[in-house]
Amino acid sequence: MRTAFLSLLTILCLMLAVVPAMATTLYTNGPYNGTTEAWPINFGFTVSDSFVLIDGNYVTGMNFVYWDASSSDTLTNVGVAFTTDPNPTSGFTQYGATNAVLNGGMPNQYGYYLFEATLTGIPGQGWVHLGYVTLGYACTVSGCSTPIYWDENSGIDCEWYGCPSTAYENEVGSIPSESFTLTGIGDIGLVPEPSSIMLFGSGILGLAGVLRRKLNI
Repeated sequence: MRTAFLSLLTILCLMLAVVPAMATTLYTNGPYNGTTEAWPINFGFTVSDSFVLIDGNYVTGMNFVYWDASSSDTLTNVGVAFTTDPNPTSGFTQYGATNAVLNGGMPNQYGYYLFEATLTGIPGQGWVHLGYVTLGYACTVSGCSTPIYWDENSGIDCEWYGCPSTAYENEVGSIPSESFTLTGIGDIGLVPEPSSIMLFGSGILGLAGVLRRKLNI
């Protein structure tokens, strides 16, 4: 009985230890808009948005909302660059995209369909404080001739440190910021507040005590 109790307690402690390493949101510029404006991210156009990361966090994924004139010719891949300054002319890496239909599959008032693209496989891109993520060179199911537009949301209703983002388009210059979320892992910023850790730890110890009493009956 004692061996079973110790084994269970060890498993619970290990679960507590791995919580900070789970993938989570590192930065978000707020919910998408879908009705105001969007900016092209292919045909030579690129758009940069700022973000702020805490030291020790690493980006491994990204979500963003885009406009598409077609309901089926959706995004397959897009060029992404992480830099310290906006509007880079090189350093883009192509990442594949999976798409989720938004707005109930109905077009907005301009006739564009809305999709949320999820990018994965970003190799632990880390930053200390301010950086820029730039999108460009987007391609779709039919190739790279369908215009894709990054949804502008101006960072309205964002509640994240460093938001709203500052944004730039490579031809126009300064523009309102876009809807996106960076996800990943890290040691700082992902750990629950001390009060949360104490509550969780107390709960585990309480559960362990109950289990021990039951095992000793």
